[in-house]
Amino acid sequence: MNHTFSEGIVVGFPKDFIWGTATAAYQVEGAWDADGKGESIWDRFSHTPGKIENGDTGDVACDHYHRYPQDVDLMASLGFPAYRFSISWPRILPQGTGEINQAGLDFYSALVDALLAADIEPYPTLYHWDLPQALQDRGGWPVRDTAKAFAEYTHIVTRHLGDRVKNWMTLNEPHVSAVVGYLQGRHAPGHQDMDEMVAASHHLLMAHGLSVPAIRANVPKANIGIVLNLFPVHPASNSEADTQQARIIDGAVNRWFLDPLVGRGYPEDMLQEYGREMNYVLEDDLKTIAAPLDFLGINYYFRVIARSDRIPEEENEPQTLFRSDDVTEMGWEVYPPGLYEILERTHREYDFPALMITENGAALDDQVDASGEVDDPDRIRYVGAHLREALRAIQDGIPLRGYFHWTFVDNFEWGHGYSKRFGLVYVDYETLERIPKRSAYWYRDVIAKNQV
Repeated sequence: MNHTFSEGIVVGFPKDFIWGTATAAYQVEGAWDADGKGESIWDRFSHTPGKIENGDTGDVACDHYHRYPQDVDLMASLGFPAYRFSISWPRILPQGTGEINQAGLDFYSALVDALLAADIEPYPTLYHWDLPQALQDRGGWPVRDTAKAFAEYTHIVTRHLGDRVKNWMTLNEPHVSAVVGYLQGRHAPGHQDMDEMVAASHHLLMAHGLSVPAIRANVPKANIGIVLNLFPVHPASNSEADTQQARIIDGAVNRWFLDPLVGRGYPEDMLQEYGREMNYVLEDDLKTIAAPLDFLGINYYFRVIARSDRIPEEENEPQTLFRSDDVTEMGWEVYPPGLYEILERTHREYDFPALMITENGAALDDQVDASGEVDDPDRIRYVGAHLREALRAIQDGIPLRGYFHWTFVDNFEWGHGYSKRFGLVYVDYETLERIPKRSAYWYRDVIAKNQV
């Protein structure tokens, strides 16, 4: 197979644009109870029968904990200039607070040193969903103490790594942590409680707000952001019911997290929609949450078409907007214009100093062929189409500074276990062999041509 490309290469990005790839601790590290690591809510959840497809767990995952030197070498050979990874809170603080597990700090210190030696810029995320189970046992995200514990954890990690690491992300997708974990129950800790969800969303944002000054105190010239999953919401028809449904979905996913970050507090229409007292919101909380940021990280995968479920279908106007048949293995519609739409809107309405695409990618049915290669033309098409939208945003003056492909290697895809493959690199879960897919070489060439 030819491993150099000229077809479909998107060029024109600024020379200082940040190109990278991304993973999360629980999805790749394995070593779930090694070297003093404490239990996380995902360890508990994945070991609970019936929660994860095929009974999979993250116990071994890609064994990145033991294989990180080879993984860093592989990243370097593929010419990836930046790596977004997450730090496992229970690896550092097995009980969530208190006694520090030095072996955990040493692991991330060694990973950072290996990345820097390979000329790869580290972009750690402090929280990508693996809350220490000990904190969940004391109430988890619905209680304020968890936010305070997160600030303590942030202080420890940034004091230890801040001499070498400048770029920090506090939380990954607090909407998913709160809604999928505490309301829908499809993610750890698997609860289904509206009050818990609303409280969790507030304390996640508080954790972010409390951690920003901790990072600034420990990291000179820190570059700090938070990562939100955002998507455009389009009404399925011009009916009032569908328009209202779109506004509620947009409020729950996008505005509920964006508005407080820029000092606007929680959106009034969503406070009414949730109808919760939220008497745990104290006087200075909203000021704390609105701590100034250097960038906003955006994870973009799909749009949502909103059809009202509040009136009988026959009373609604006929649906005029439908999803295309172009979907990934996750069942998510491939809709590249939505990336431009969300970048443009976020810039216009919220005006963060900079934006980063911190996740974007596709789960596909990747197979190793007879020659030992993995040809994934649909991933190349997917990423190319989204990069064209990202470039259009930059050309229109939107301060987009980077793109991180999700993900570096195939890994544990949460509730789906190992059944979904997002990686640029194929992982054989029996042998843990890594095989770069055709898209990895294509992405390498995209980066190289944009850096010339």
